[in-house]
Amino acid sequence: MTIAALESLSFGLGRMAAAAAEAGHELCLLTADRSVYRHELDTLPSGELNVIDVDTFDEEATRRALAALPDLAAVLNTTDTWSVPAADLAAEFGLPGPDPDAVRLLRDKYRVRELLHRRGLSRSAAVRVAPSPESAEDVRRAVGLPAVLKDSSGTSSRNVWIVRDDEALRSALDEAGRQRLMGELFAEAFLAGPLYSAETLSWDGATRLLGVLSRQTSRQPAVREEAAAFPVALPQAESRAIERWVGDVLHAAGHHRGFAHVEFILTAEGPELVEINRRIGGALVGEVLCCSLGTNVYTAMMEEALGVRPRLMDAPLDLGGPAYAFVLVYADRPGVLKGWHGLEELTAFPGDVRWYPTRAPGDVVPPVGDQRGCTGIVLAEAATAELAQHRAWSAATRVCPVVVDDGP
Repeated sequence: MTIAALESLSFGLGRMAAAAAEAGHELCLLTADRSVYRHELDTLPSGELNVIDVDTFDEEATRRALAALPDLAAVLNTTDTWSVPAADLAAEFGLPGPDPDAVRLLRDKYRVRELLHRRGLSRSAAVRVAPSPESAEDVRRAVGLPAVLKDSSGTSSRNVWIVRDDEALRSALDEAGRQRLMGELFAEAFLAGPLYSAETLSWDGATRLLGVLSRQTSRQPAVREEAAAFPVALPQAESRAIERWVGDVLHAAGHHRGFAHVEFILTAEGPELVEINRRIGGALVGEVLCCSLGTNVYTAMMEEALGVRPRLMDAPLDLGGPAYAFVLVYADRPGVLKGWHGLEELTAFPGDVRWYPTRAPGDVVPPVGDQRGCTGIVLAEAATAELAQHRAWSAATRVCPVVVDDGP
């Protein structure tokens, strides 16, 4: 039988295919752009993954492609962009899957913030605003300054502005008016504290915390993710409190089954939600979970997609494994990527350092203010997340993307 993935995160296809095979199924990827998965497809043994080229933004074309698959057993998705279409199609084909209405809620960051605020699970309110400087007073009155402006359906840190004074607020609102938003612009209070993500697995309303990932973001004006490490060594009482909090948040938001990647700020008053992604974490989060926990966590993804309680919900976690960290390597400007200096030096660094390219020579690098400007990721391991982060960062500083101007 066939498990169909409607697009996917850039990394993890190899482990997904292995997990599908373990369950006795073939994994089939439906994609509009194979180049997104270049690294995974180049390293997968021949025949382990069936790839079907289809315009996945065209629901009717996707529906026909799914209908042509032999013995379709499940439709899964690990992205934000295709989460709603995947849920709709799974329901249409009578397959196991999440409630499409719950998925729609989680794709709307404004609705999630408002829901949790009403239920006492978020101290921060939110307000929809028109992307125009004339909305500045609405933001000041509703959430005050400093504030965060963001796209309600945005991904990859695109269209996020942190504003600290009136001049910055009006400038950000003006810039937002020139952007193509995926949803609606809204404002919420700025949260002071370090950024983390809770990596969780849920089944029938019960949530298990697999661990907490630290997240480092860039300084303004570019708001983009730079590095991450797992697992964060939290005091036991604090870890349990976060597990209870994230379980309450997911339950209130209607996420009762499957992985979730819940970003939060650990403020002086406790955890405060940034956003909920109803999927496994992006970049190399899935790889880090597999390596650190000593198991292929994508097996749980296949079991959940097939409507079976994931064994990972009950299995003892191997917490004695190494910790991991990764650093995103950005180009310093848009243009055409010619390659990288310094890759040959990575083997000299401690931590079994590995390189995961996200672009290839000849690719056009778009604006570098968000994750689209990432050209590759450096991964390193150590006994603790802190040491792994030091190793990954030191190695990543040696990798320099070479970018030339686009055009004649």
